[in-house]
Amino acid sequence: MTIQSPVTAAFAPNPQFHREGLADLCGQWGFAFDDADLGMLESWWKRADVFDRTITVPYPPESKLSGIGVSGFHPVIWYRRTFVSPKLGRDERLVLHFGAVDYAASVWVNGQCVATHRGGHVPFSTDVTGALSGEGEQTVVVRAEDQPLDVRIPRGKQDWLEEPHAIWYHRTSGIWQPVWLSVVPALHLTDIHFTPDLVNARVRCEVRLNAMPSRPVRLTMKFGAKGKPLAEQSVMLADSELRFDISIPQIEHGTYRDHLLWTPEKPNLVAAEIILEGETPDRVESYFGLRSVGIGNRLFLLNEHPYYLRMVLGQNYWPESHLAAPGPDALRKEVELIKSMGFNGVRIHQKIEDPRFLHWCDVLGLLVWEEMPSAYAFSSSMMERLSQEWMEAIRRDRSHPCIVAWVPLNESWGVSHIAVREDQAHFASALYHMTKALDPSRPAISNDGWELVESDIWSVHDYAPDGEGLSSRFHDREGMEAMLKGMGPARRRLVLGERELGDRPVMLTEFGGLSYMPKQGDNWHGYSTVSDPQEFETRLRDLFSAIAASSNLAGYCYTQVTDTEQEANGLLTAARVPKLPLETIRDITTMPAAIMPQEKIDNARRQARKAAGHE
Repeated sequence: MTIQSPVTAAFAPNPQFHREGLADLCGQWGFAFDDADLGMLESWWKRADVFDRTITVPYPPESKLSGIGVSGFHPVIWYRRTFVSPKLGRDERLVLHFGAVDYAASVWVNGQCVATHRGGHVPFSTDVTGALSGEGEQTVVVRAEDQPLDVRIPRGKQDWLEEPHAIWYHRTSGIWQPVWLSVVPALHLTDIHFTPDLVNARVRCEVRLNAMPSRPVRLTMKFGAKGKPLAEQSVMLADSELRFDISIPQIEHGTYRDHLLWTPEKPNLVAAEIILEGETPDRVESYFGLRSVGIGNRLFLLNEHPYYLRMVLGQNYWPESHLAAPGPDALRKEVELIKSMGFNGVRIHQKIEDPRFLHWCDVLGLLVWEEMPSAYAFSSSMMERLSQEWMEAIRRDRSHPCIVAWVPLNESWGVSHIAVREDQAHFASALYHMTKALDPSRPAISNDGWELVESDIWSVHDYAPDGEGLSSRFHDREGMEAMLKGMGPARRRLVLGERELGDRPVMLTEFGGLSYMPKQGDNWHGYSTVSDPQEFETRLRDLFSAIAASSNLAGYCYTQVTDTEQEANGLLTAARVPKLPLETIRDITTMPAAIMPQEKIDNARRQARKAAGHE
């Protein structure tokens, strides 16, 4: 068994759930703006004459690579293309997949509505077999609605003003991730999840089918690592969902264990082949990593050992294609650039990233904090929309070994009065608990930056212009804890209510933001400026030295990877050109951390083993 990737598979929009024989529907589509919103009244799904432009999918129409490049307000847009249906067997179905359509989508095939979906960052699929017209040419039409002025929808860093302002960017509307077709059996797999249990040397497997089986069917899972078989087990499914454990005795043996566990330094992956038997078998290729994450003794733990998080904030936005990557190679290069600068993790900011990016984080070894894009006005509809989309994101991504933390809210965006309104505080608490219910295997941060309710990590945003400012807040333990219980650097309360700080780690999850002095007339946003590369290096060393010297911080996240539109505070330009030599940046980011003395590491290990029942 081999691990699928975008370079080894002909077409792999989601390498962690891959079937052979996928048909790529990216490329040229007919396109039309519908500013007057007449399409539904005039049945555009039945017409070809209204599609007066051509767009390149999956690039949003606001972007250059789409071939449209119009950034103004166009709340409703339409797409149309044809495809040739493959010949289907008696027990086969044709499924149409969308990686992401922002924000609300309706889909027709040959004039028949086959799907509606809401949520601009998560995938959806629909069985189109019943809408096919023979085996020849078929027509698919998509209506996408993305209301730019509606701040109750989860929009992340997409601006609700016509031109970007402050820290918000040009919008990404419509189709912005791959579109494809797959032929599947009538009864087929829709979800596969893996949760490693290192303590008990096993993996919890969860599968979901598209329907209830009419009779019990056999499911076989085969695992392999480093080209050799690792485990195989067959179970009978009489329901559409099943959870079961597969033993991995090799990880009980210390010698084998180190060669099998996943870390950023040794990103070992286990290949998985899943076969659902039936009149027509369904075969899916996947993978997972044997690793655990947790907290203890004020430290972050990876595989039960203390691990210092050196993260960088990733907007993952490209000037020519916005939230959509220019291509699969760009996703891999982004991971490689982050690692080359000495970071072991990335906090993907206000974006649910393309699964191909997460795949490269798995393959190359880069930790990820996954963060839900925010809405900006609190209401019942906002809570419904954000909760549903967040659940769908966790459902898609929770088997990625690279993901080590979930972040449903950021800086009180959408819950701006959380410190004084009980309903907003309850919502943040509910998101935390819902996240932990869906995935108890990872830490969750309720509201990254400040005004935290329940949280596994106390995360703080501090854009002090120099190391002295950071030192004054994070070097003294008692002073830092007083700050956590009171007012933070941004003049916002940090931990709300009478919550005990306990032994949770404290992390500085946004800091820095250095940018070059803007020229007169520039549309610019930054936190602190420097005049030239020499001053840039000096200021970076000052900030990172202050963090490294703190024995109270379990990790950090620097703002940010690249310049992004007017927010020009990246370590790289928007074109991914380093502002300092990569070796220099790496030397700065990898300073030894004072929080990691051997005595503290040994105590954390003992706590982890005791919690796991080993002592």
